[in-house]
Amino acid sequence: MKNNGMALDVPLISIRYARRFLRFTQKHGISGTIVLKEARIDPALLDNPDAFLTMRQLLTMLRHADALLKDDTASFRFGQELDLQGHGLLGFALLRQQDYRKLVNMVVQYLRVSLPIMDMEIHCTGEDISIRLHDSWELGELRPFVTNIYMGSIHALASLVCRRFTFEYDYPCPAKASSFQHLGEGIEMKFNCEHNRVLLPLSGRQARDDDATVANYLATARSQEQAQGDESLKVVIQVRHEIRNAPGRDSTLERVAAKLGMSPRSVRRHLSLSGFAFSGLRNEIREMFATRYLVDTDMALEKIAEYLGYSDQASFSKAYRGWTGHTPGEVRRNAKVPPPSWDSAEEEHQNQNVPDGETPSQPGH
Repeated sequence: MKNNGMALDVPLISIRYARRFLRFTQKHGISGTIVLKEARIDPALLDNPDAFLTMRQLLTMLRHADALLKDDTASFRFGQELDLQGHGLLGFALLRQQDYRKLVNMVVQYLRVSLPIMDMEIHCTGEDISIRLHDSWELGELRPFVTNIYMGSIHALASLVCRRFTFEYDYPCPAKASSFQHLGEGIEMKFNCEHNRVLLPLSGRQARDDDATVANYLATARSQEQAQGDESLKVVIQVRHEIRNAPGRDSTLERVAAKLGMSPRSVRRHLSLSGFAFSGLRNEIREMFATRYLVDTDMALEKIAEYLGYSDQASFSKAYRGWTGHTPGEVRRNAKVPPPSWDSAEEEHQNQNVPDGETPSQPGH
């Protein structure tokens, strides 16, 4: 049953989705001010982390942006930006879920609550999962746009455990269907189908280094939480963001400044006024990534060094020891040492209390 009338004016959607969507449109040359004005959304609302949009505001904003974007794939690509962090979902226990069917089910249930524009039902048959979308609101001509947001987000979330996706749509193929082929590897699009749904064969799980993916999410999340400690440090936050996205050889002051549209001197001055130095920020984030890779994965040290922009393992090890006082090998070995069992700890305690020259008694003696 679709919702109508007064329900459209009930605050339902977290403001964080509006913030992310406006950042997305701005990257495509569309002013956020124009989109907000059309939807009658007060820009000050974006600064309130506890604020919510009504469905009427959200749909008006999406409708206006759709007309300006003029790109059939834009909403899918925006959905792909709604990964774990995009949804505000920092429950990374999901990534440790060994039952992949349960993991996908948990993701679907979270989406149903956090983004209640469409509803979803999930079916599992062996290693295959089907996620079917249902209309909850009268979306009209905006229906394909919203459907693609969900499809893109499902792709971003489930790509941690699946490498092949079939997206089925119950509406005709857009005029520029060929552009859908560039949205990601292993994606197949079908139109004029019976339902809007996603098919996920889990037997084809990601061939890439999933441990590295998990560590990357963990390190990025921790760095982001630290960066959000002071909203006034806008340049610091922007610099952190750029370094997190490319912590390797591209994380130079010159390249980061270019991405921010600033001069290196200006970036350095802003950081200094906030009590930071560029090299210090970069080392902090590199250390964070390095530690997560060492503790949470079995990636070779050479591979970690290359990812973080070092010419060889020796240079990386020297830098890491300078940051932490420990070598990468020591950190990895300590992370893999299991804690003593109760029995061994108790035996050690008993041995410490036995006088010299005596043998500790054994159970049953």
